Amino acid sequence: MVTVEAMGKAVETLKRHDQDQYLTFMLSREMFAIPILCIKEILEYEVPTDVPMMPSFVRGIVNLRGAVVPVIDLAHRFGRDGSPATKKTCIVIVEIPIDRVAHVFGVVVDSVNEVRQIPNAEIAAPPTFGAAVRTDFIEGMAKVDGRFVIILNVNAALSVDDMTMVTATLNS
Repeated sequence: MVTVEAMGKAVETLKRHDQDQYLTFMLSREMFAIPILCIKEILEYEVPTDVPMMPSFVRGIVNLRGAVVPVIDLAHRFGRDGSPATKKTCIVIVEIPIDRVAHVFGVVVDSVNEVRQIPNAEIAAPPTFGAAVRTDFIEGMAKVDGRFVIILNVNAALSVDDMTMVTATLNS
């Protein structure tokens, strides 16, 4: 007879398998990772349709099988200069829950590397730089193949309210 506790542990083990898998990608010569559970698909780069009066990090919108999806330039979002689009540039379609509603965003990345398994034991806490430097976008740091990978906190990096606040602050 299987106990409820044993079943709970078995289900948790199944959940944990996907939770330590990440899509790694390049952005301005830095390697980043997003939990694979947030990824819907990866698209070949197409120039998004421009939308007037949007913050500079919103490149525009794309049509994803009839759905309008905003496209965020992560480099601009992080205050960096964006890279020009190349044959390797992709739009990663990410789905995140915001206030219990699933929101879909496209995220422009320089190139997609691979899906990697990064166990929680290999993920260090985000570095602390002091109060003047924002690190809330960083879920953690890991070392993969001898180089650091910045694991993004997708909810913070793609927070619509936060993006609006940052834009309002920059424009005032």
